[in-house]
This record gives sequence, structure tokens and C-alpha cells, in this order.
Amino acid sequence: VTLLLLLPLLPVLWRRRAGGAGRVCVAVLGDVGRSPRMQYHALALARHGREVSLLGYLQSRPHPDVLRSAHIRMVPLTELHGPRGCPKLLQYVIKVLVQSVQLLYTLLSIDQPSYILLQNPPGLPSIAVAWVAGLFWRSKLIIDWHNYGYTIMSLSHGRNHPLVQVAKWYEKLFGRLSDYNLCVTEAMREDLWVNCNIKAVTLYDKPAAYFKETPLDLQHSLYMKLAQDYEPFRARAEPVDASAERSAFTERAGRDGAVGHTRGRPALLISSTSWTEDEDFSVLLKALEDYERFIDEGAKLPALVCVITGKGPLKDYYNGLIEKLHFKHIQICTPWLEAEDYPLLLGSADLGVCLHKSSSGLDLPMKVVDMFGCCLPVCAIHFECLHELVKHEENGLIFRDSRELAEQLKMLFLGFPALEGKLHRFRQNLRVSRELRWDESWDQTVLPLLGPRE
Repeated sequence: VTLLLLLPLLPVLWRRRAGGAGRVCVAVLGDVGRSPRMQYHALALARHGREVSLLGYLQSRPHPDVLRSAHIRMVPLTELHGPRGCPKLLQYVIKVLVQSVQLLYTLLSIDQPSYILLQNPPGLPSIAVAWVAGLFWRSKLIIDWHNYGYTIMSLSHGRNHPLVQVAKWYEKLFGRLSDYNLCVTEAMREDLWVNCNIKAVTLYDKPAAYFKETPLDLQHSLYMKLAQDYEPFRARAEPVDASAERSAFTERAGRDGAVGHTRGRPALLISSTSWTEDEDFSVLLKALEDYERFIDEGAKLPALVCVITGKGPLKDYYNGLIEKLHFKHIQICTPWLEAEDYPLLLGSADLGVCLHKSSSGLDLPMKVVDMFGCCLPVCAIHFECLHELVKHEENGLIFRDSRELAEQLKMLFLGFPALEGKLHRFRQNLRVSRELRWDESWDQTVLPLLGPRE
């Protein structure tokens, strides 16, 4: 259907088939601003002199490095919705057909690429469409497997739903048509081979260079900026010196004075999410209720500021739950941070919490990768291959339910902010580990697949 609709355009497009040397299309049928791994791909390609067309929805602002790069051209897609007033299955089918036309038209309108690097999921209809475009351009197709789309669909519909079964068949069939495959874990690499007959190379998510510990003066500037919109970052009391500048966590003595932590400051706990079904934030909220009870019972624990960042479909639902909580010692806020502020906040926090439970059990949470890049210890909920990233009792802790998370928070924050105990030891271990950053890992893993620049 898609090819028939585009048939009148083919003679015009065929005449544009000149060159292609050194050009790569990085495509995601999603929000580019919330697809950090694909932005990292684009930046790595640009660093090696490749001309990149970065294709996707522009709902959130991409990282400034992407926008500044002379080698990266943004190619926006318009988000489409199925027609209202008809059965949901029909809405979905129509949406997929229209997306197919839109995506293929866009892929055939850009300058000819040597490679199309595609994120999956979502793979329906992007894998088949990218393969057709690759045939036309004589481009090689690289699929970067972040997860399986059909397992994400199963969270809403159940594994036996006909739509999920069709998506599973589609993903396995069209996934084999790629020239190269990347994936995010060894467990996924093995599963792709055993169950799909797809040979992939593992490219672990690694933090970009700007994920690092934040110096105290930059922490203070960030807190003062966030305090303009979010009450938890505001000072609990006015400073004694009228010329001093104070946030909930830090104080600057005078306009150009030194920055220090405020006495009795709260601990800063951060979690990030896309607010989808694969993260149950009621687990964290129940753990915070237990933490509040520990303080009421006399435990020597700090007050807590809990920041949950991100956008997504379930945000309003969880904000409703948060509004019903009445804490005395805990404040919660759910901001959407600018791309340049997010690494600064991670580098300023005391503890990260991850509630990502992989729909397939085969992918790893990139938010934890970024936290580790900032030397931020993590408490993460257990799933099958999490041990490939979080080393229990070494760089963080793994929990299975809200009760266990509450006990971990109590243990880690007891005596805060003293520089001793497990929280400090985990941070020291992360400082010492010095794992490869994204650029080094990408150069070792992906660059050899591309061959010499033509």
C-alpha cells in the first residue's frame, strides 16, 4: 500500500540518487529529545566527519550539542494519531498505514545515506519501511535493539492479544532483514540469536562525557534556578547575612563568596522516568511512607527531597497519588528538566532510585548508566539481567519491593551527611571504576561496522 501511494514520486526521487558517501540517517519513530542513545549515535557519527540526518519527533528539545553540530541536520516528523470514533484496533491499523507513508516519504526525501541506523522499538512500521528505503537508496540497515516492541505492547494488552502476536511475528521476521544489529545487553544478544536467528553486537549504554559530579558552585546555581519554580529547592529559613544567597541545600556567602552546604540540609533523592507501565512508582511512594514513619519513630534520618523527572502518559496519574500524601519530612516534585540541567542535577544528588522493570527482561535502564557516570549510587528494582549493570553491595543496592527499598533508604541515610557508611563507599567505588565512556565504547564497537568513509 505504501509503495503504491508513493509510486508517482519515484521518478523524481530516483534522480536524486547521487552520492551517499559518508552520510548516515539516524531514525527513531519517537521523540528525539527523549532518545539519548540515538542522539549519542548522531554525535559520534558527526565527530567522525559523517553527515547525519537525525529523523524523529521534535516534542522535546534535543541536547544542545546536537543542535550546535554542523554535521547533524534535524529531520522532523509530525506525530500522527488514529481517527477517533472508530474501534481501537482500526485506529491503530490506520495510524500504522499513515505512519508508513509519512516515514517512507521522509526517508526518500533526504540526501542518500550510506547507512540507515534505526532504533527499535518502536519497530512497527519503522523496520519494514527503513528496509524498503534501504533497497531504494542501496543503503545498509543497522537496527539498534533497545528492547522488543511486542513485550512493551504486552504490558497493556497481555501476551496473548492478537495484536501482540502479530507484532512479535513482524519483529522477528523483519528484524532478520537488517545488515547489522546492535543491542544493549549480552542477554539480549543471546536471545536475538537463539530465538530470532539475528546476530548482534552488544553496545552497552555508556554515559556521555557531560555526566559527571557537579562542583558545589554549579550545584548552588542550579538549585537557585530550580527554586524559582519548585518549592522543595527553596531555603527553609532566611540566611543570617542579608547578602548571602541560600537554597534548601547550599548557601553562598555574598555575591562572589564561597559556597557551602546548609547545616541540617535534606538529602536529595532523584529518579527519572518516562511514566509508562514498566515502572511502578507506587513502590517508591510506599517506601517513602515507611521512611516518614521511621523518622516519626525516632530514627536519626534527614529530611528528604525526592525529585522525579520526565514526561509520559502516567504522570498525571502518579501526580494525583502524590497530592494525596501528607508528609512532614519529605517533599516530592516532578519537574521536566532542560537537557543541560539533567546531568547537573544527577551530579548533585545523594542517591538515585530506578524502578524500571524491563518488559522483556533483556534491556538495561539508561538512567542508571547516567547516574553511574555522575558517581551517583543507585537503588534499583530487580529484574533478570540487571546484574550486568548494578553490582549489589558494590555500586548500589537491588530491591524487590517497597519494604526492602524503605529499609535500604533507612540504612543508607542513617547519620547523613557523614562521609562514612555504604552510601559513601558506593560513591568511592564508582569514582575508582572509571569505565569506558560512550565515545570510547562506540569507537570500539560501531565504527568498525561502518568501514572507511567513502
